[in-house]
Amino acid sequence: MFACAGLLLLAGCHRRDSRPLVAIVVPSQDNPYFKAEAEAAAARALELGYRVRVDAHDDDAYRQDNLIDAAIASNAKVVILDNAGTDASISAVLRATRAGIAMFLIDREIAARGIAKAQIVSDNNQGARLVAEEFVRVMQAGAPGNSAYAELLGRESDANAQVRTTGFHSILDRVPTLKMVAAQSANWSQAEAFSKTETILQAHSNIRGIIAGNDTMALGAVAAVKSVGLKDITIVGFDGSPDAVAAIEAGEMRATALQPAVLIARMAMDEADLFLKTGSTSKPEMQIIPCDLVVKTNAESYVNFEKKK
Repeated sequence: MFACAGLLLLAGCHRRDSRPLVAIVVPSQDNPYFKAEAEAAAARALELGYRVRVDAHDDDAYRQDNLIDAAIASNAKVVILDNAGTDASISAVLRATRAGIAMFLIDREIAARGIAKAQIVSDNNQGARLVAEEFVRVMQAGAPGNSAYAELLGRESDANAQVRTTGFHSILDRVPTLKMVAAQSANWSQAEAFSKTETILQAHSNIRGIIAGNDTMALGAVAAVKSVGLKDITIVGFDGSPDAVAAIEAGEMRATALQPAVLIARMAMDEADLFLKTGSTSKPEMQIIPCDLVVKTNAESYVNFEKKK
């Protein structure tokens, strides 16, 4: 369990609780992004009068299958799923749908339509383009004669990693003064990003920028740059995590794209509730939610993956 364990324990403390069950399945309960979306979905489900169970599949499609089977066996009415693979998750979503469970996908879509009641995802391409535009602006302003940069990519099996790097390069590759001297996957990991960045910095002493596919890797790059005493390296990420926002405010990172994890999770639960009550979400299946660019001038407006009202 995680920080909202009190809520979840409250939700499951009665063995004969007659409230409908909502199963929430996310990749990890340790990653702050997935934790935020799970907590937001769970809190909204409890507000709406449901029981809640939260699990993590750790990006393992086999474990995800077992968790979906457990939801079916438990007569869950709704599953809110941040899935373990665009192709690998189709059979699990289909199986649950055929069992009468309303499937609501968040953050990552699957390569199939008409199975889930909704797929609500951030606009990863739009967010990546926002970050890349800011990266280019700073790189050109700060060191126009030296625009060597490196890219840290996410897990290769994650479709979002591919969408983000495509979005980055739709901007970066149009700028002839920029030169990518290294590109390595750090698998969304801060520790791996730290190690990979150290190696990259040793091999390419002229690097002036690092663009990372998520904030966790960007923060690993920040730590690596600090550990070798370098300055004036532009580092950008993606997600809008609280630690990244703090790093931006401290001048250690330049920018990130906020994925509205909390908003999306609440939307999924609200639509699930409406579907159970009326038989319709009143929305299209695919819902693409834009990202926000977070920089030092507006960083204080973003807290825990959402914008202050």
